[in-house]
Amino acid sequence: MHQGLIFLIALGSIWMLFATIQDFKKREVANWINFSLIIFAMGARFFYSLFSNDGFNFFLQGVIGLGIFFIFGNLLYSLKIFAGGDAKLMISLGAILPFSSNFIINLKIYALFFCVFFVTGAIYGILFSLILVLRNFKKFIKEFSKQFKINKKICFIFFISGILVLCFGFFERFMVYFGLLIFFFPFLYIYAKSVEEGMMILNLDVSKLTEGDWLYKDLKVGKKVIRAKWDGLSNKEIREIRKRFNKVKIKQGIPFVPVFLISFIILILICLYFPFENYGILLGSHILPFDFSIF
Repeated sequence: MHQGLIFLIALGSIWMLFATIQDFKKREVANWINFSLIIFAMGARFFYSLFSNDGFNFFLQGVIGLGIFFIFGNLLYSLKIFAGGDAKLMISLGAILPFSSNFIINLKIYALFFCVFFVTGAIYGILFSLILVLRNFKKFIKEFSKQFKINKKICFIFFISGILVLCFGFFERFMVYFGLLIFFFPFLYIYAKSVEEGMMILNLDVSKLTEGDWLYKDLKVGKKVIRAKWDGLSNKEIREIRKRFNKVKIKQGIPFVPVFLISFIILILICLYFPFENYGILLGSHILPFDFSIF
């Protein structure tokens, strides 16, 4: 493992640690973290390529990775899976993750990272929500009861549909699993909605508003309506709100940046402790010019 790769791994780990701390404190990731990560990573690739034997291929792979993750980051943002800070951090990882000078091998690294990322994200989201529920159990029960009453007609339809599909399980076993999924879906929806409505809504002092905060509902300011949009509040909208209100309801999301850090560490640990020969066509036997079997 050469010094350029060591620097990239250390840089990515430290910057994502900063981002994680900021996400827990402020529920946002500053642009300087994401943009500086790209600048330092691409700068390191450029200077290493100046003195390496593979020309500028190591730098070129960083450019390609940046482009690929730019597409993925914006796609996840457009689908409203990622907030703006998360999407920018995903894009910046595109400058870090191309560990190889081989494009095909890098594609396999990306595939492995995304697999780890989405599994980690699902587990993290469930655990984080359970912690919130346990810490605010009475509030959760009250909100769950409220949401159940609001959605009782839909729940009834799903319950009946689930039971009917389960009956087909006497003929086809896979229908049992499908029926259980339909039957329990309303509970999962109401659980998620109860966590969001009961524990993720804050009545925030307007002096603490920051760019990108999510309004809980549309807010009428004079003759103008400020929409509760996915992009969050702009600085101009915040100034208008501060002129007329003392507090507004803001919707917070789960601090998701830790998933990036955890997934990155898991990816490195896989490279450290599991020889790539064990992964067959998924990863290939070696990642040139680095031998990850001893990484």
